[in-house]
Amino acid sequence: MVNSSKKSTGTGSTKNTQNDGGTDAAASGAGSAAAHGAAGGAATGQIVLAATPIGNMGDATNRLISLLETADVIAAEDTRRLHRLVSALKISTTGRIISYHEHNEATRTADLLEMVRGGATLLMVTDAGMPAVSDPGFRLVEAAAEEGLTVTAAPGPSAVLTALALSGLPTDRFCFEGFLPRKAGERSARLADLATEQRTMVFFEAPHRLEPMLRALDAAFGGDRRAAVARELTKLHEQVLRAPLRELLEWAETSEIRGEIAVVVAGAGEAAPELPEDHVAAVNALIGQGSRLKDAVATVAEDARISKRELYSAVLAARA
Repeated sequence: MVNSSKKSTGTGSTKNTQNDGGTDAAASGAGSAAAHGAAGGAATGQIVLAATPIGNMGDATNRLISLLETADVIAAEDTRRLHRLVSALKISTTGRIISYHEHNEATRTADLLEMVRGGATLLMVTDAGMPAVSDPGFRLVEAAAEEGLTVTAAPGPSAVLTALALSGLPTDRFCFEGFLPRKAGERSARLADLATEQRTMVFFEAPHRLEPMLRALDAAFGGDRRAAVARELTKLHEQVLRAPLRELLEWAETSEIRGEIAVVVAGAGEAAPELPEDHVAAVNALIGQGSRLKDAVATVAEDARISKRELYSAVLAARA
């Protein structure tokens, strides 16, 4: 049966009191940049990746608040979402606000790096969670690292780790797979590559695509594979359903699904170790093609990475 846990308290809603229409905005004043000066050279600034709440504003850290108030430049995935965050936290920014998202990061990265070279503290934030993890930020970090510029982070909420921790599945080894391809063929190919993955897997998915995703997971991994669907994490209507994939698919087929979704799937069980007896047929096939017993055993043992002596004994035992 589907095991569901719901949270009945807390809030993730905020009132939007500021809206810049998604355009860049400049504010007077300068933040307190932590500049690093090279001997005999110009001072350089730093880039700070800061995690923002994934639903509950109470999860905003003191460090995030301080950075929002003091950073010289704030690069935001959605400037309107940034203004809502600042309003909900009842603080104000003093630095320049610049939009930075998947559609402009390729062209805007160079401008941001130039500001950092000039000594600015650049704060990078996305709509929710940690930048660069299934969100803008990777290009910026990659380019800054190539130049040797300072990049640090202000950790905080993470949908990946929250879903993993609540899933009830093994957490000692896991991998994050983000969003699966939308096209059925590409999605099936990706899941075929993951069919033998032994680590717990974490995926993101949109609510309207959850049912076809679970159907694809059921087909690729089997309906008995343990999984969890985490919805609206840290928000008022948080829900975590834990069940085999087939039961989760049946739930999705009959439910109206809303909110942001994370899907956690148990890894494949370890394959049983191969025994010499499993390869006797391969040895006999080579003998049937004209190979000598000794040569056939050596070839198969090398390919299967098993003991030649044990395989030879298994072949003789099968003949007895």
